[in-house]
Amino acid sequence: MKIKFLLTGLLGVITISAFAQKGELNNAQSAYEKYDPLSRANFALAKPSLMDAKTAIDKAAANTKTATLPQTYALKAAIYASLAAHEADASAAATETSTSEEAIAKAKETDTKGEFKGLIDHASRELAQIQLDKGVKAYQAKNYDEAYNAFVAEQKVLPGDTTAMLYAGVSAANAKNYPNAIDSYKKLLATDYKDKEKIYMDMPILYMLNKDTANAVKIASEASSKYPNNADLRKAEIETSLLAGQQGDLVAKIEAAIKADPNNKKLYYYAGLTYSQIAEGQQKEVTKLQKADKAAQAKLKAGAKFTPNPQIAKIQADRAANFTKAAEAYKKAVDMDPNYFEAVLNLGYVTMAPAIDQYNAAQFLNDQKSYDAAMKKATDQFNQAKPYLLKAVELKPDSRDALTNLKSYYLGVKDTNNANDIQKKIDALPAGK
Repeated sequence: MKIKFLLTGLLGVITISAFAQKGELNNAQSAYEKYDPLSRANFALAKPSLMDAKTAIDKAAANTKTATLPQTYALKAAIYASLAAHEADASAAATETSTSEEAIAKAKETDTKGEFKGLIDHASRELAQIQLDKGVKAYQAKNYDEAYNAFVAEQKVLPGDTTAMLYAGVSAANAKNYPNAIDSYKKLLATDYKDKEKIYMDMPILYMLNKDTANAVKIASEASSKYPNNADLRKAEIETSLLAGQQGDLVAKIEAAIKADPNNKKLYYYAGLTYSQIAEGQQKEVTKLQKADKAAQAKLKAGAKFTPNPQIAKIQADRAANFTKAAEAYKKAVDMDPNYFEAVLNLGYVTMAPAIDQYNAAQFLNDQKSYDAAMKKATDQFNQAKPYLLKAVELKPDSRDALTNLKSYYLGVKDTNNANDIQKKIDALPAGK
């Protein structure tokens, strides 16, 4: 009987001793459980519980019996993350953040059964929010490098957070740190982020700004292949290819697509868009050459004969040919669908564009006969565009582009009253419309 009594007493001592060793850990758990829900409503009331939790966890962490327990690490991570989240002193907050990060790493390493995953995740979210808030504040202050670093730090705590990836990319782009912006966006594209089409819109621009033409064209092509019904991405591919001097490859690609799918109205629209974009680019060349001609002419001595750069006439002819090809492609799309607004809108514009060139050129003619002939030619061309310009407005009466094109027509045919009426409609449109 005595032996049994002694054994029972010994077991009691061991149980009491183990409980005592975990006492501070239990105190920390209890205090933090009291703090956490209350802090969401009133931090001032909850703060004493958080400080009690800190005191208890520090003691548990200093006790060799409890220092390396998964629960100790997990609680310490959560408690110090909460301390950092409400710390006004930057130096103290940095120390608390570092302590929490170290504890999170240890907790993940030792919690092999996942018993304290909730606490670990809670601590990670708390630290992530700190970095997110820090990044947003820096971004709003236009400290884009600091914002980028904060959003990257957030991802180290909470890997896979698409919000932080997006914000990091935007911040890097604003800081003109294009390699890091590209890297952030590439990571985002590898996730299940729902607005990837918007990211794809920005990627070619970032690559071009980073002077990486090859990858700009590659990502633009990838985007339009993945989202073939997105007209903006197709337009971005066209513009990127043109900037890269690859219009020939682009035209061949679209023509091959049309051959494979001749009843696809969107392919004809994209063909039209390609030719019209090429024509727009040629106008920039013409403007540049004309400016140079004007400067050269100003330097001539009085009475000296000036010969315009012959390249101007050649490029203008090519431009007109590309507008014709664009019109033909848009017309096919419209024939398939008379209510295809984008195609109708652009068909009106490319049909009118040569008329605008003719109108402008006529203003520099010196004799009345030549002027009248040129203006008649321009008016005839304007009138060819009129049905499409009116149809575009009919399809979308609140389209600023459609109204602006129609106003240009009325100005071209010198119908001031109708031009003024259209301008009133434009002025009445909501801002940003």
